[in-house]
Amino acid sequence: MHVPDGFINAPVSAAAGVVAAGAVAVSLRGARKELDERVAPLAGLVAAFIFAVQMLNFPVAAGTSGHLLGGALAAVLVGPWTGVLCVAVVLLMQGVLFADGGLTALGVNITVMGVTTVVVAWAVFRGLRLVLPRTRGGVTAATFVAAAVSVPASAAVFTLVYAVGGTTDVPVGKVLTAMLGVHVLIGVGEAVITALTVGAVLAVRPDLVHGARGLTAPLKLRVGGELVDAAPAADPGPATAGSPKKLWAGGLLTALVLAGVVSFYASASPDGLEKVAADQGIDAKVEEHAAAADSPLADYGVRGIGSARLSGGLAGVIGVTATLAVGTGAFWITRRRRAAGSGAGAGAGADSGARV
Repeated sequence: MHVPDGFINAPVSAAAGVVAAGAVAVSLRGARKELDERVAPLAGLVAAFIFAVQMLNFPVAAGTSGHLLGGALAAVLVGPWTGVLCVAVVLLMQGVLFADGGLTALGVNITVMGVTTVVVAWAVFRGLRLVLPRTRGGVTAATFVAAAVSVPASAAVFTLVYAVGGTTDVPVGKVLTAMLGVHVLIGVGEAVITALTVGAVLAVRPDLVHGARGLTAPLKLRVGGELVDAAPAADPGPATAGSPKKLWAGGLLTALVLAGVVSFYASASPDGLEKVAADQGIDAKVEEHAAAADSPLADYGVRGIGSARLSGGLAGVIGVTATLAVGTGAFWITRRRRAAGSGAGAGAGADSGARV
């Protein structure tokens, strides 16, 4: 659903940029509370994994494909504030390195694909967690529904942005109907991928899943011939749950394989927005990406390499590595600011106590 330059006029694109910048700034403050010693090392990996899976377009209808947006996945795994930052890092890397999504439309893309998906998914997820069983299955089910809802919600927000600043005269009703129709189907694919990924992490390290904190697994004991609930065990803390290095290494290897090998077999059909734009005519004033002519990685290929398989695979590996490096660096800086702020607060408290 990457919006290219030319779909939305300059004033609305600028306004969306302000909204996106504000959301990122607020998320940076909120992420300081989420990026503890368990989350901080994995947040960059989540961004890299989302980058990799977004390369895997899957068919959803005749001549149309879809790909993961990732907002729900990031929110459930590392928290909503950090989740916004994860998707923003992915979109930034895609726009700058791979000429995917317009540069002037970067604010629109972060607002539509990042902020909207995370906010909607997290709201739905938290609501469902209140009524579903407090089990791994309940978390996975809530994740599935949240991811499925987040995609058409993102399509609806894009339509709203188009209604305000679209550069063509296509009726908004037609755009909304077409966008929701195809993105409901894409949402099912998003839900499957997200639920499988969260379920896999829950199976090995439930303590690392932000959305599963406080999760209790019901244990049944036979007393007097009847099964009764035993007292739930507390979640394992970072000291007892073991090192996350194996999960981190496995996740990175999976991302590299998906981007470097599996992506070659992804659907070549246009994604939902591209298909709707072509069918409805809202791409009449689309502009070429400003970096398309100069970027050696434009269109997810390495310029100068004749083999399409090798070119695409190498571009995917570069993208995963670059996203991991940028994301990890940003999250560690945010984490250190949290630690510095906590230390300053503790010092101030001690000084205050000494003066009493």
